[in-house]
Amino acid sequence: MNPLALAIQTSRLRKIFDGTVAVENLDLAIEAGSITALLGGNGAGKTTTMSMLLGLLAPTSGGISIFGHDLLRERAAIARDMNFSSPYVDLPNRLTVRQNLIVYGHLYGVAQMKTRIAELAEQLQIAHLLDRHHGSLSAGQKTRASLAKSLINKPRLLLLDEPTASLDPDIADWVRGLLMEYRQTTGATIFMASHNMTEVERMCDDVIMMKQGRIVAQGSPSQLLATYSRLNLEEVFLDIARNRTSAA
Repeated sequence: MNPLALAIQTSRLRKIFDGTVAVENLDLAIEAGSITALLGGNGAGKTTTMSMLLGLLAPTSGGISIFGHDLLRERAAIARDMNFSSPYVDLPNRLTVRQNLIVYGHLYGVAQMKTRIAELAEQLQIAHLLDRHHGSLSAGQKTRASLAKSLINKPRLLLLDEPTASLDPDIADWVRGLLMEYRQTTGATIFMASHNMTEVERMCDDVIMMKQGRIVAQGSPSQLLATYSRLNLEEVFLDIARNRTSAA
């Protein structure tokens, strides 16, 4: 595959913590413009992988390329093209939602800040939350505020950890639609970790399943269902997690 067609590429990526291997020889090739899910149980290596892709953790060995740039040596060249959202990483609670968006907007060099914030407030239905302190929001409201922050710079690569956590089913479905539309209209790449198998089946072009730091299965949702002779991804996930069956 042409490296220029890849948003993310890793080569034998490895991370060891105090003698424990968290990620082992991980080779990723994520096509630009795709939506890809990274799945796995607790301790599978998902969070460590995400942290290395964001440049928050240095790998023990191996390489990471984002849009053809070496992440470790050229991070400044690609930082403005990336963003991240997780319900488990809070925005500063003493700032209002608007203030948070302004701060992060300046960090990413966003032009026409007021216009961009107004666009996001309308898209994510958070206009009534803009002048509330982040710490006063409900879990679901924080998730939407975090998504707004992740889109502030119109990233080419969006990394998401449980993007619809704490949202009620109606709002969660609406957010999925918004993310899919964002990919369609901008050509952005979305790389996400999720435990919501219905969400993954609906949104994703490709699914990567990890266990004990290694990739153990990969393919489109339909390919995995056919390979494991299952009706849904949750059954595939459980089979892999519990070693109940092997792929046909």
